Amino acid sequence: MIVLFTDFGLAGPYTGQMKAVLHRSAPGVPLIDLFADLPAGNPRAAAYLLAAYAAWFEAGTVFLCVVDPGVGGPRPALMVEADGRWYVGPGNGLFELLLRRAGTVQRYDITFAPPHLSASFHGRDLFAPVAAMLARGNAPPGRRRSDDSDRRPDWPDDLPEIVYVDHFGNAMTGLRAAHLPADAPLMVLGRALPRARTFGDLPPGAAFWYENANGLVEIAVNQGRADRTLGLTIGTPVSVLT
Repeated sequence: MIVLFTDFGLAGPYTGQMKAVLHRSAPGVPLIDLFADLPAGNPRAAAYLLAAYAAWFEAGTVFLCVVDPGVGGPRPALMVEADGRWYVGPGNGLFELLLRRAGTVQRYDITFAPPHLSASFHGRDLFAPVAAMLARGNAPPGRRRSDDSDRRPDWPDDLPEIVYVDHFGNAMTGLRAAHLPADAPLMVLGRALPRARTFGDLPPGAAFWYENANGLVEIAVNQGRADRTLGLTIGTPVSVLT
């Protein structure tokens, strides 16, 4: 399967045009919409989500990852094979956490040259055709990467800030819950939030944090919206009280 992981949104032509290329180039390969609403132009936040959510998919899956504020600029175009899964997208840090946590990794610079490459839509013109090639079982159209300009060693292993707000107003962080002390309160905007197992463990209107289904620390309000109740946005810092 090919998994889409982008900040394109569902409005407008971008996702549709990219899917059209995939259908034409890899007919019959299932397309999975994982994220279309990643924080716009924010590969750092997206990197922590990709590392958490990719592990849910089987080996052989191809991830088409486009969060690319530097499109058309000097950032490299990459293919990454990590633990048997393929990732295609810009080398702007988007794969940093994935690379750190994987057991086996190979990185490639894309050398494929499409007949037409627009300056501003590499998702459609470059990354989608390459993802289709990999999904068909072709050899990676590139060469082994020889430098680390795509890496971000200064980014923390766990990011103590909000990286995504979902449809329900729940706010995910870049923290892995397994790395936090049991029952440690989470401090956000001057407010200490207790840990709960799930929503119904607290009364309606109560704010708390929990380990979400993919292992990340997530902030919620039972039968409410944490983003509005607590004033949370992408980049809001959090800290753990020990």
